[in-house]
Amino acid sequence: MNKLLVVFCIAAIFGCKAKKQVIVRKADSAAVKPTVNPALAKLEAIRSKQVAFNTFSGRAKTKLNIDGKSNDVTLNIRIQHGKKIWVSITALLGIEVARALITPDSILVLNKLQSVYLKKPFSFIHTYAGKQANYETVESLLVGNAIKELLNENGKVETSVSGNTTINGSLQNLVYNLLVGPDMKVTKTSFANAAARQSLQVTNSQFIEAEGRIVPSQINIVSNVQSKSIQAELQYNRTEFNRVLEYPFSIPGGFEPAN
Repeated sequence: MNKLLVVFCIAAIFGCKAKKQVIVRKADSAAVKPTVNPALAKLEAIRSKQVAFNTFSGRAKTKLNIDGKSNDVTLNIRIQHGKKIWVSITALLGIEVARALITPDSILVLNKLQSVYLKKPFSFIHTYAGKQANYETVESLLVGNAIKELLNENGKVETSVSGNTTINGSLQNLVYNLLVGPDMKVTKTSFANAAARQSLQVTNSQFIEAEGRIVPSQINIVSNVQSKSIQAELQYNRTEFNRVLEYPFSIPGGFEPAN
């Protein structure tokens, strides 16, 4: 149950319609304005390329490897910006095996295979992602945005000849590295906490245009928490923005609290 919850909370999940073309990532020469402080200008350029939305829905075929055990599933995500993230996970023949609802205050998970549910405060995610993670962090990873806290003036900003930008720094005990392409879109986000033996790496690739927004069509996630490990390879086949969505979630009678 807890391992599935990690995937729900940190997997970057959103899709592309089959007819969408893969975008060739090019430098955005107009994104960085001349300034006496190039690092600040770069940070502002990255902020300007964040995906803005009210609602999002996406579906992704996903290969999960949890502690060496591999499973092929389909993840369906619905997001109401700033309020809730709804996740449905289906297995073979489209049978729903789990459902989750994440809000800024709480995390709820139904395990339909075992008829149990999990109800925790949002801080439960800190067991896996560190105390620096908040609801906005999760949303950012789900839509390919840069995490706001990483775009701060204390980080070290470097741009290579190829146009890629790296931002390195630390937040309390968390060491982070952000790799941004010439188009100001996030390519890789990495976190590490050596003392807690935690690490997370999210890689975005094959960017596409979805309803006027440039988003990654593939996301790979590698998470290690002490002796536990999770890998997720996501390939998306649908995305929609700003539709009217429903977020059905209720605990059926007969379901017991998970241990």
